[in-house]
Amino acid sequence: MREYFETTEQLDRDPELDPGQVRSAALSAQSRSEHTRGRRPWASEEALSIVQNIFLQNSHEPPRVVVFAGVDHGSGCSQMCASVAETLAQHDSKRVFLIEANFRSPGLPALFGTPNHYGLTNALLEEGPISGFAKALVPENLWLLSAGSCAEQSPSLLTSQNLRDRLDELRNSFDFVIIDAPPLTRYSDALVLGQLSDGLVLVLEAEATRREAALSAADNLRSANIPILAAVLNKRTFPIPKSIYSRV
Repeated sequence: MREYFETTEQLDRDPELDPGQVRSAALSAQSRSEHTRGRRPWASEEALSIVQNIFLQNSHEPPRVVVFAGVDHGSGCSQMCASVAETLAQHDSKRVFLIEANFRSPGLPALFGTPNHYGLTNALLEEGPISGFAKALVPENLWLLSAGSCAEQSPSLLTSQNLRDRLDELRNSFDFVIIDAPPLTRYSDALVLGQLSDGLVLVLEAEATRREAALSAADNLRSANIPILAAVLNKRTFPIPKSIYSRV
């Protein structure tokens, strides 16, 4: 678990990125085949670390609605959301609801092998309980609300009162809600979603995300009064085997 706390060590030391409550975490991306056949043991361990440090805190009331957003495109944010949601559902009896809010390039349906034709867009335009638009996954206490029938006006739906009403409905029906948002450097969607949530997990890509971009994204989040729950360095490659690294 040592690498969990080391991955964003430099960012944690930087006062511009660490408001005092930010926790660092690490989770490498896995391919869809690894997701369906069983992820690598160390990847599951890192997902469990994120779950324990953010969602299963015993010291105070944990955040219940959390947004995950990459700084840039290609950070592996969707894979991380899937892994964390699955791990949370597996290690706790609580009901977990996963939302694909990236209308432009949805990735969660492909990871779980489900269709994307019916989901969030439909739930914001149509009547009916939110569970009627979601897809039941494994384990049985995990649900996915895909992006749905996307159109040009789909992103604008995130600023509607209907979204606020749907999130209120989810808070009353589920224990944890995890939202996969578009990258912060390209769109404002994550800021809109973050203001309706309990906090945001900032996803950085190892050897790709520029420090200046990460600091700028963190500044924008703080300006919008959105708590940064964690800064996660994703897609990190370990130069030595995990079994050896854990003993260093």
